[in-house]
Amino acid sequence: MKKILVLSVVMVTVVSGWAQQLDSLAYAVDGKPFLGFVAKPAKVTKNTKTILIVHEWWGLNEYPKTRALQLAKEGFIAICIDMYGKGIGADNPSGAGALSGQVYADTAVLLSRFMAGYQAALTVPGVQANKMAAIGYFFGGNVVLNAAKMGAPLDAVVSFHGGLNGAPLKAGRLQAAVLVCNGADDRFVPQADIDALATEMTNLKGDYTFINYPNSTHAFTNPNSTATGKQFSIPIAYNAEADAKSWADFKAFVKKKVK
Repeated sequence: MKKILVLSVVMVTVVSGWAQQLDSLAYAVDGKPFLGFVAKPAKVTKNTKTILIVHEWWGLNEYPKTRALQLAKEGFIAICIDMYGKGIGADNPSGAGALSGQVYADTAVLLSRFMAGYQAALTVPGVQANKMAAIGYFFGGNVVLNAAKMGAPLDAVVSFHGGLNGAPLKAGRLQAAVLVCNGADDRFVPQADIDALATEMTNLKGDYTFINYPNSTHAFTNPNSTATGKQFSIPIAYNAEADAKSWADFKAFVKKKVK
């Protein structure tokens, strides 16, 4: 197992009266620095749930942090996991593909980095191991799905427009309930992958829910995706209706599955 050293949790002031924001969660894995982001509601109780967030293939940029702040407003502890390392990210598809490819290529690396973030999250005051879910976007959706399939100790995981391939599901490993929020027009997620995951989950009796959102393509939850898609000529676009509906579906799922 990788050695994980949590270096610091840095507290900042109350933000707009609703969230006490911890702006960094520094930890190291085998000597390499990683840097997460934490947002907390003003009041944390024994019933407060924690949501881990895994970023898109660009890295831990501002988008997942805005989701963390949104969750804190809604009463969750939200912690963004860093899957690339402190300060490492990309602003173009070529660079992002290279970074995400290193993780996609080796599910042991995927699980190791995810679990490093998970273990670091447990050091944040108020976080309870028995009240945790993880969500991910695009690359991050694939990460949380595969982490769950490999036995990550979570109550629930939710993939937003994430890839569905990766580690095989083996009997006895899956602990989390799984929700996949998929764009019906997502050209990055072939029907063969959808069918294969459904078969796998059914055969091994996984707690699995799949929702297709009409008229939605890849990255439908990110308001910046339409401009990014045009800039780099890639088939991604924002869909406000699907964004709102999938967010509501995610919260209902967490309410039901995380006790």
